Amino acid sequence: MSPRSDRPGSDRPGSDRPESGRAPIDGPAGPDGETSDDAQSKRDAAAELHRPSDHVDSAVDDSGADGADAGGTDGISAPKLGPIGWLRFAWRQLTSMRTALFLLLFLAIAAVPGSLVPQRSSDPNGVSQYLDEHPDLFPIIDAVQGFDVYSSVWFTAIYLLLFISLIGCVLPRTKHHWQAMRAKPPRTPARLERMQGLRRRTLAGDDVEQALAAGERVLKSKRYRVVRYGDSLSAERGYLRETGNLIFHGSLVGILVAVAIGGSFGYNGNRVVVTGESFVNYIGGYDSFTRGRLVTDDTLSPYRLRLDDLQVTYEQDNANAIGAPLDYTASVTVQEPNSTQTSKKQIKVNEPLRVNGTNVYLLGNGYAPHLTIRDPDGTVVFSGSVPFLPQNAQLFSTGIIKVPDGLSEQVGIIGLLYPTKTTLDSGALASSFPDLDDPLLTLSVYTGDLGLDQGIPKSVYQLDTTDLTLQAGRNAPEPAPELTPGATVDLPNGLGTVTLDSIDRFASLEIHDDPTQAWVLAFAILVLAGLAASLFVPRRRLWLKVRRGSDGELSVEYAGLARGDDPRLDEAVQEFADRHSEQLGGAAQTGRAGDGETKPIR
Repeated sequence: MSPRSDRPGSDRPGSDRPESGRAPIDGPAGPDGETSDDAQSKRDAAAELHRPSDHVDSAVDDSGADGADAGGTDGISAPKLGPIGWLRFAWRQLTSMRTALFLLLFLAIAAVPGSLVPQRSSDPNGVSQYLDEHPDLFPIIDAVQGFDVYSSVWFTAIYLLLFISLIGCVLPRTKHHWQAMRAKPPRTPARLERMQGLRRRTLAGDDVEQALAAGERVLKSKRYRVVRYGDSLSAERGYLRETGNLIFHGSLVGILVAVAIGGSFGYNGNRVVVTGESFVNYIGGYDSFTRGRLVTDDTLSPYRLRLDDLQVTYEQDNANAIGAPLDYTASVTVQEPNSTQTSKKQIKVNEPLRVNGTNVYLLGNGYAPHLTIRDPDGTVVFSGSVPFLPQNAQLFSTGIIKVPDGLSEQVGIIGLLYPTKTTLDSGALASSFPDLDDPLLTLSVYTGDLGLDQGIPKSVYQLDTTDLTLQAGRNAPEPAPELTPGATVDLPNGLGTVTLDSIDRFASLEIHDDPTQAWVLAFAILVLAGLAASLFVPRRRLWLKVRRGSDGELSVEYAGLARGDDPRLDEAVQEFADRHSEQLGGAAQTGRAGDGETKPIR
């Protein structure tokens, strides 16, 4: 738009007109003695009040304020946000649906490192092993809380921002949706030819009321909300689409809340139980234990669980899967608190045992040789079952026995168990089957300071041989002692004897208590249901307009409008028109349908 320079008072650069913008007009004054120039000036002043300050025809502020430069030329005054304005802007950005989706994506990405490196909350031994294997990388990962991903500052920040964003999205939309559900469908448009799927029919008869009543019956049979406006009907359906959308986002909030509560009031622990031994549900009874911030020592429900037997079935017929486990079944005896009654139960993989609000899972199994070590005088200095950790699918296992007292020296033993002994071409021993068909136990015996008197916790599954002396084993003065069940061999240097009494099985149990587990499941189902409704339920409006023709017939128009993507809208309008025509034909006995006409959207 080119600048106007023909109005009074124009002093824009480049204007060569006189200040009045026109030649003086001599003539009679108005009723109040006002000349035509005065009237024009007043009209221009009134128009100036309706123009924004940056309009090309607006008056120029020569004072230099509000964006005018030093030369007195025009400047656009940009809006300035104060602290409150910036807070409002940040809140609008945070509570937008786009931000919520980005935060949901970031949360999923942020959870990935927790599956790549061991976590202190679930695998503290794995963290220690990672330190031994990657001493240079460990400090870097630890500095960014990589071993505490799910309780880290950055993961919690994303979690809380997502929670706030979803709340800010859901609440206003819920209010708006509630108001929309209570409101009537909008009035019928004056020009239905602008709508989608227009159909025109000419029907016999002149009863407008009957035509409208028939249309209302058809629409209500399809669960439309119908309102009559004069000689037309306005119908709407598909509110379930937005309802499903709100349920989806509201359920996400519910999952976040439930997970937060479950993380605060729940606990998780692991215990290795040897056949014939018992486990009592208290903090000291666990091998590893992780609890929420609000879990106290008295929170745990006391009960006693004894492992009576562990049956494992292996594949023996399929040559390609020999030794593959087919079934694990742990038979246990459970004693409830304040009761002398016991009950027999079974635990299987993916079939946990529910006891006093906790779930007991069977995670794994292995062998626990029962060893008895005596000094040279025959006094028992060690006796018990030692769980050996499986190293492969054939259950070749390793275990550690530590004897700090009772012998002339502290003794540490590394045991290698072969459930079904076989000899490789290289001469090395191996296990060919996971069951105890031909078991053999070999021992590597060390002497020296075991480091148990330093006050530093030591793993029962590891033996630090740095300051120890190898007395028997590979590359040792004496060969490694070999034992079969029931056998007794001498320890080197006259330290005593060791007996393999039996080889028992152990079960690795996980005890999990999550008070919000059912809520998380319910919200997860609602998430899927809401998502399905928001994706597959169409939101549409249909209209019916009836006019009485001059020739005694009815002119009927049908049209629709989709609220979003609805590829079947034309089909819905066509079906509505056909059913309405059929009902009118059956009621009047003279109904006939004219040729349908479809108009494109304009």
